[in-house]
Amino acid sequence: MTFIDSLYYAAVTLSTTGYGDITPVCQSARLANVLVITPLRFVFLIVLVGTTIEVLTQRTREQMRSNRWRNNVNNHTVIIGYGVKGRAAARSLVDAGTAHNEIVVVASDRSAVDEATRDGFVGVVGDARREVVLRDAAIERAARVVVATNEDDTSILVTLTARRLAPHATIVAAAREAQNMDILRQSGANNVIPTAESAGRLMSLSLLSSTAGEIMEDLLDSARGLEVSEREITRDELGQSPTDLDAQGQIVLAVIRQGVAHRFDTDAITRLEPGDRLVVIRHNEVDH
Repeated sequence: MTFIDSLYYAAVTLSTTGYGDITPVCQSARLANVLVITPLRFVFLIVLVGTTIEVLTQRTREQMRSNRWRNNVNNHTVIIGYGVKGRAAARSLVDAGTAHNEIVVVASDRSAVDEATRDGFVGVVGDARREVVLRDAAIERAARVVVATNEDDTSILVTLTARRLAPHATIVAAAREAQNMDILRQSGANNVIPTAESAGRLMSLSLLSSTAGEIMEDLLDSARGLEVSEREITRDELGQSPTDLDAQGQIVLAVIRQGVAHRFDTDAITRLEPGDRLVVIRHNEVDH
């Protein structure tokens, strides 16, 4: 047995690859096996093991980050669906001062969740009709839930599950058909927005009065012009009437007292009291 034979047997034994049915016989073939094939085997093993460890490490890191976020998040907003309605709702919340990490987007489409994470939000991939998916979004500790799916039957099932898991959260759902609004309310939605009918009314209003249509469009655009907002009264506003605020550049639409909303077309509120909240139309500060 030559030195090359000994080197070949040692290399095959140490690499634990076995000798197999086809083995090199001549000296040159065994030398090529030692100098070329065996190093390639080790490189393959290193790449294989390294890739496996990297994947496991990344998954562990993501799981730890997810668990840490889930343990610390509270009173956040869950947006179910990241289509046109979901993106608009997220933008409006951010414009109103909500932090990006306080908004969780749940969608079954991986590309939609990737888009949400690129926008700075927390993303959860899965079917929101499943309880385990909503629990991944920590919905039981959420303060607000936006149901912005594309189908009313899906919205009803999602609303039922969300209301059961988050009994104290404020749920706002979008309905494609007005006939499904009552069903969504019975399912647990606090407010239901008929998207198709609302768009139709806005279009007809713009046809009948272009100025009125422009004002409504301005109110719906949270990035410029006028906005509708709810706020607490200030100390200087105590004792004033809602009409006094109109002269200060804020149109009072409603006064909320002890959870009851008194609209501007009633005379129930003549003076503002501590604890009152106002729904007003004001100039958007973002536009300055």
